[in-house]
Amino acid sequence: MRASRLLSILMLLQTRGRMTAEALAAEFEVSVRTIYRDIDELSAAGAPVYADRGRSGGFALLDGYHTRLTGLTDAEAETLFLGGVAGPAAQLGLREAMAASQLKLLAALPPERQAAAARIASRFHLDPVAWFREPENAERLPAIAQAVWSSHRLSIRYGGWKGEVVREVEPLGLVLKAGAWYLAASVGGGEPRVYRVENILDMTVLEAGFDRPADFDLEAFWQAFSSRFETDIYTGEATLRVTQAGLKRLSYLGAATAAAVRGKTAGEGWIEVTVPIESVAHASVDFLRLGAEAEVLSPPELRDALAATVRRLVGTYGA
Repeated sequence: MRASRLLSILMLLQTRGRMTAEALAAEFEVSVRTIYRDIDELSAAGAPVYADRGRSGGFALLDGYHTRLTGLTDAEAETLFLGGVAGPAAQLGLREAMAASQLKLLAALPPERQAAAARIASRFHLDPVAWFREPENAERLPAIAQAVWSSHRLSIRYGGWKGEVVREVEPLGLVLKAGAWYLAASVGGGEPRVYRVENILDMTVLEAGFDRPADFDLEAFWQAFSSRFETDIYTGEATLRVTQAGLKRLSYLGAATAAAVRGKTAGEGWIEVTVPIESVAHASVDFLRLGAEAEVLSPPELRDALAATVRRLVGTYGA
């Protein structure tokens, strides 16, 4: 464990530059005293680590020093092979690059580790696309990815649910969620927004670049956005009485709906539940999937919308 930490400290200093003892201690979840002992051991082993004192001081490597050691354990090497999802890599235009990098990684491993790492591809396959769905149209994805990488502005024509808009955006990152690609981008340096790549109808990569915010964290942004989205999308509640079968069907309407169900026994095998809804229009479509295993009690406009739909169905199929 300590040998692995020593090598990781070397690699951190090589990739990030100067770091304080406190920052290193937080990174490895050890005490500052332990970091000082590790630095002493690295120095004794001949690693060119030096310390700068003062307010902006810390530990650093001599300029030009690079270790050729990767220090990959079996599990780490296997994880790199597992992380190469072929479908998304191809959509990004990186299929050949991914295959080449895996081949180079395999060649760099000792012979006894090569078989274990290569075995990953034959035993695990990651398929991010949901059942009964085709991968989204991602023909513009490679160009968007290149703009994200090179920090070039994009002019996009976007078809949102409110209609088409044309915007010049600063692309900050791409996220793959349940088989769909999303672009996180800001407009004029403002708060980042999310655009579904499939809904980008037209796009031009502009020559103008932009300064990427140094404090932008894509993972943290996406987690916060996802949490807000799943909370804000539900604007109301509906009360239903359902059978046990209906209660099970409710779970198919989405994790948020299932998690938010609050129920009580309503007698004769029925259960009264309160569930969040996005709107009357959305709920009237969703609750048709419950069939005769549920009855909407409120709000009245949702009950009326379902009744109107049922009357139209009777008119179509009644004969």
